[in-house]
Amino acid sequence: MARQRGMGRGLAAILATDELGEGADAPVELRTLPVELVVPNPQQPRRTFDGEALQALAGSIAERGVLQPVLVRPLPGGRFQIVAGERRWRATQLAGLEEIPALVQEHDDATALQAALVENMARADLNPVEEARAVAALVEDLGLTREAVGRMVGRSRVAISNLLRILDLPDEVLDLVGEGSLTEGHGRALLLAETQESRRSLARQAAAEGWSVRVLEQRARALAAEPGRRGGRRSSVPADQAAAADDLARRLAQAIGHDVRVRAKGDGFVAEIPLDDLGQAQRLVSRLEP
Repeated sequence: MARQRGMGRGLAAILATDELGEGADAPVELRTLPVELVVPNPQQPRRTFDGEALQALAGSIAERGVLQPVLVRPLPGGRFQIVAGERRWRATQLAGLEEIPALVQEHDDATALQAALVENMARADLNPVEEARAVAALVEDLGLTREAVGRMVGRSRVAISNLLRILDLPDEVLDLVGEGSLTEGHGRALLLAETQESRRSLARQAAAEGWSVRVLEQRARALAAEPGRRGGRRSSVPADQAAAADDLARRLAQAIGHDVRVRAKGDGFVAEIPLDDLGQAQRLVSRLEP
C-alpha cells in the first residue's frame, strides 16, 4: 500500500529549492526522446520496482500517454540519463511506446544525484531502508545537513536522524524491514538491544510471530538489562532505570531537535549530544540560545 507523506509537490517545485544548487537554474528544454536513448541513473536509490504497480502505470500510459515528462541530463554520445522519473520510463517501455516526453537539463553528478534522491523521497513509495540510504547519500555523499534534508522532504530533523539510525542494524534485519516484514518502528526498537546478534534474533522472532513495536521494545529492553548483556559486562542498571534513560533520550531529542544519548550513572543519568563537526555544534547552540 502506498504511504502518503504529505509531500504533494510537483517536480518543478522540488527542483527549484535552494538546496538543489546551481544546476537547478540551468536552461530546460522539453523534448520527445526515443526510449532506447534514455538510460537509468546507476545511483538511483530505488532498487526494487513493484511489478503490479508498474503494469498498472503501463496500462494508464498506453491509454493516455505519459502525462508528466521525465527529467534527464544529456550524456556524451547522444544518450540521456534519467535524473527523476525512472518508474515512468520503465512503464513506458512496458506499454510498448517508442518515445517519451522529457525535460532535458544540464546537471553535474552531485546535482543529478540530489535531484534523483529528493524526487524519490518526495514521490516514490520507497521502503524505509531505501529512504534511509537515500538520506544517507544526501548527508554523507553530498554534505547536506539533516535540517536541509528535512526541509526538502517535509520532515523534522529528528525524523531524519531516526531514519538514518536504522542503517546501524545488521543486513539481515534491514532485509526484513525492506521487504515489509518489519516496520521502521520495529527497526528503531531493535536498536535498544545491545548486540547485533541480539538484534538479529529478536528481528527473526518479531517477524515470525507478528510482534507489535511495543512488544519488541519491551523484549529488547529486557534483553539489554539481563546480567552480562550490556557491552559484554555484568550490568547493575535496573530495568526501570534503563527504560527511563531511553525515555529521557527520546524526550530530550524532541525538545532540542538533535540526537541525544542518555545512560544511567549511579542514581542519576548522563546525557551526551553527538556532533559531527564544529559547524553542527554552532548551529545547535544558535537554536538553543535565547
